[in-house]
Amino acid sequence: MKDILITASLVVYHNSKEDIKKVIDSFLGYGSTSILFIVDNSASDSLSALCSDSRVKYIFNNTNVGFGAAHNIAFNGAYQLESDYHILLNPDVYFDPSIIKDLIYKTESDASIGLLMPKIVYPNGDTQNLCKLIPSPKDLILRRFIPFKGIKKRLENRYELRFYCYNEEAEIPILSGCFMMIRTSVLKKVEGFDERFFMYLEDVDLCRRIGKISRLVYYPKVEIVHNYEKGSYKNKKLLSYHIKSAIKYFNKWGWAFDKERSRINKKTLLNLKRQK
Repeated sequence: MKDILITASLVVYHNSKEDIKKVIDSFLGYGSTSILFIVDNSASDSLSALCSDSRVKYIFNNTNVGFGAAHNIAFNGAYQLESDYHILLNPDVYFDPSIIKDLIYKTESDASIGLLMPKIVYPNGDTQNLCKLIPSPKDLILRRFIPFKGIKKRLENRYELRFYCYNEEAEIPILSGCFMMIRTSVLKKVEGFDERFFMYLEDVDLCRRIGKISRLVYYPKVEIVHNYEKGSYKNKKLLSYHIKSAIKYFNKWGWAFDKERSRINKKTLLNLKRQK
């Protein structure tokens, strides 16, 4: 396989050095043709001590500009380097570096793929349900606050595609921003993240825009570990960010009426049920 330049971005905000080192080692373990942009929104640059490798480009913002805006800084670096693929990384993931080669092989074999996400598991090995339909207000708002467990479970089963085994490759409209490998040319074409989303829903919005020009594929033949904490379920400030982002998202894409959402979700459900 030809030499392929892989860039990645990691946005940090007062994360533990231990967690960040795991991410750095996972990505840089791929090899010499990898460049990692670490964009630090923290109040201090203490994490810069982990960035001695020449393949790490550390950018200190000295203020929290938001998740999407910080990643966009790294995206601009990827465009300048003319990388082939760019990986979005969360500070709470780690993986065997060899998976990157597998993901490259997959995307190189199919030019229609613009975004690829591997299987995501908890540290105990359980699969995380991060393949999703395009959300409606009931998926993001009613599901979060409804007190009726039966209704909530039905909504989750459909929205998070829990009837699907998660062991088969599939085209999925919404994949998680905790780990995405995207063709840099596609990322540039859609102009990265919409910076109106300070935190939450920016990955959903990005998936929708990428989905208009290429395929989004879930690829479970390789996996990563994600310490998924669902911060907005525990922290009122994070919950307020989530609610504000949901309002911005539906103002942009439509609340009750979203023909594109209905069409794509219907197609996705039919295709997945055929795979069962």
